[in-house]
Amino acid sequence: MTESATDPVHADGPARPTVGVAVIGYSFMGKAHSNAWRNVAAFYPDVPRAVQRVLVGRDPDGVREAADRYGWQESATDWRAVLERDDVQVVDICTPGHLHAEIAEAALAAGKHVLLEKPLANTVAEAEALVAAARAASARGVQSMVGFNYRRVPALALARELIAAGRLGEVREVRAAYLQDWLVDASAPMAWRLRKEEAGSGALGDLGSHVVDQLQFLLDDTITWASGHLRTFVPTRPGASGPEDVTVDDAAWATLGTSRGAVASLEVSRMAHGRKNGLALEVFGSQGSLSFQLEALNELVVDTGAGGTRILVTESDHPYLDAWWPPGHVLGWDDTFVNQAADLLSCIGEGRAPSPSFADGAAVQRVLAAIEASAAQSGTCVTVEAGPKASTPPVPVPAAAPAVSLEPRP
Repeated sequence: MTESATDPVHADGPARPTVGVAVIGYSFMGKAHSNAWRNVAAFYPDVPRAVQRVLVGRDPDGVREAADRYGWQESATDWRAVLERDDVQVVDICTPGHLHAEIAEAALAAGKHVLLEKPLANTVAEAEALVAAARAASARGVQSMVGFNYRRVPALALARELIAAGRLGEVREVRAAYLQDWLVDASAPMAWRLRKEEAGSGALGDLGSHVVDQLQFLLDDTITWASGHLRTFVPTRPGASGPEDVTVDDAAWATLGTSRGAVASLEVSRMAHGRKNGLALEVFGSQGSLSFQLEALNELVVDTGAGGTRILVTESDHPYLDAWWPPGHVLGWDDTFVNQAADLLSCIGEGRAPSPSFADGAAVQRVLAAIEASAAQSGTCVTVEAGPKASTPPVPVPAAAPAVSLEPRP
């Protein structure tokens, strides 16, 4: 599972195990994940130490330059050869979705722990195959996790604790939107994210997967039905050889219901002018509400009847914050990936199953499939296909609600 080595930072103490890491893919997500592997040991000294072995990509010159920039020991173009290396224990997959299943299944079969970027797969069938592969690997002590990094935003982790502790009462309604504008210009060029055969879906899979995962994560509940609509506003984009058809959605809308009766609205778009990375969540309960904006990711607003309270989630007793800075020194989007890497390393070191699991990722995929099926039937309500129960552990609820001040703002 790991290779023994002495951590030079702790040379006078017991040796800390090291874990060799390979990242497959070096563009946007590969860069974010590389940053996490480079920095995780500085903030989480008690987990196995990650060693950046190799960065993998198709273009030899591009991946070589990226590996040097991001701190990797070397680069490679053949991911299959990397799976045969004894000095690599973790394979982190940051490729387009159509490559997820093949690489992840091969990595698990080779005995490598796997971190797989969201969404888990492009189809429910692929997702279920990955769940089966992960289950078989787990029996051999091989761990796997899907990369829903927003679970590692301290404010959202705190929101989950407050909801579980009953601070909002019975959750009745949720409003959730994830809006971007990088495709608002009709002359923006064609990209892999706009081809169904590579991306699976458009804004629905790219952004909606985060929203669906957050709904089930925050509420510790399961989405059981969906009514949805999809829209492609710009049907063709400039391609390398002329105009090319866009085969995915630009935006999606859905109404979702959970097993405990809450109703949620979902809106995702990559055509929302002026929105750069706007994930917004509002949860309304019988005794209170809370709201969150990703573009102010250190803040959580909670209202329990005495006026909304803005909580700056930077205290050492807030989720994840004991590893970081003094109160008031805010975290950034990239730090969520550091927290994610630390969680995976901790689970590997302790032999625990990480969360979110591939089963959690498959549960999201089934909701996305239900939204697509509903949209194909003009919004008819569709039951979400049942699958094996996801393995996200329940929220530990303290005897008393979390000690968070909810006094009104001055």
